[in-house]
Amino acid sequence: MEYVQERVATLHDLTEPSRSAPLDRTAVVVPMTEREHASLAAERVFEVLSDLPVAAVVVPLRAPADRVDSIRTWLRGFDLPLTLLWCNAPAVEDRLAAAGLDGEAGKGRDVWLALGPAAEAADYVAVHDADARGYDAAQLRRLTWPLDRGFDFSKGYYARVENDRLYGRLFRLFYVPLVRALADAHDAPVLSYLDAFRYALAGEFAVTASLAKRLSVPRGWGLEVATLGDAFEHAGFDGTAQVDLGTHEHDHRSVGGPGGLAGMSEGVGAALLGAVERHGVHPDYETLPDRYRQTARVLVDQYAADAAFNGLSFDRDAERRQVEVYADAVAPRGDDPPLPAWTETSLTPDDVLAAAGASPGAA
Repeated sequence: MEYVQERVATLHDLTEPSRSAPLDRTAVVVPMTEREHASLAAERVFEVLSDLPVAAVVVPLRAPADRVDSIRTWLRGFDLPLTLLWCNAPAVEDRLAAAGLDGEAGKGRDVWLALGPAAEAADYVAVHDADARGYDAAQLRRLTWPLDRGFDFSKGYYARVENDRLYGRLFRLFYVPLVRALADAHDAPVLSYLDAFRYALAGEFAVTASLAKRLSVPRGWGLEVATLGDAFEHAGFDGTAQVDLGTHEHDHRSVGGPGGLAGMSEGVGAALLGAVERHGVHPDYETLPDRYRQTARVLVDQYAADAAFNGLSFDRDAERRQVEVYADAVAPRGDDPPLPAWTETSLTPDDVLAAAGASPGAA
């Protein structure tokens, strides 16, 4: 247990008092794909939400047409003011194309589609995944508590220690060393901001409705980092808090293969490098991959010592191999602009709801 403060306000889980939180003014966005449907983790998430006085729940769903009705029926079994938003509905695709926003589908696009309707439904918007096996009501209360106390952006953090191993590999082995390699070469406030987060790749965050409408989001992976870049611009150090969410268990991904960490690193790297470039940092891409590797190797040794100190399993060689895989993502970002803020598009939340065949609160 510790109480160290970072450059952003860091709210620790030191005791277990009853916490007042503005849940009745919060819309909760829970992105889902077909694979989360009816899983034990998702079941628990929606059961917990059913016992909370939240203003609305928006579920952006990416699934084949022949599965949508069964997923809708399953979600209607929970006592929630829930709106199911079928993100890849043909009419949604048509509306996006008409607004000049057609392109790749992915988690980022799904969440972006939900942010507009959610920001219309409540004063605050919380976003979290459906695969947290240890989800409980205290986590949402903690995440939203700062928003009623003058903060515009609240980010969750937690230790990824499961099955006697250190997880959070993409954060530990890619995000942190890349940010620090950049910070060693550039004295820029945005890098201090990005380095202040204890788990920057956590999918749990909450924002004011005003800020939710101003987030520009990548279509695929990289949502969490892109959100930090926008939060730096619109909320800054003083308007940001990070909150200890206690113990969290998520599904684990392999390094390679479809949906693996290697592919995710490309999206995270593009979002990170795009964020720092927009705020005046111009990386030397000739030297950055090697500087990233050097920084990551030092961190691997530190993680090895921490794991040994706590009696955890640790494969130093495997971690070093992952560093080499992720180094391929340390490269100039391609020409794939993020989706615009809702304040900067002709598309409206009502357009999206109508195209998805969704009625607020009716699943």
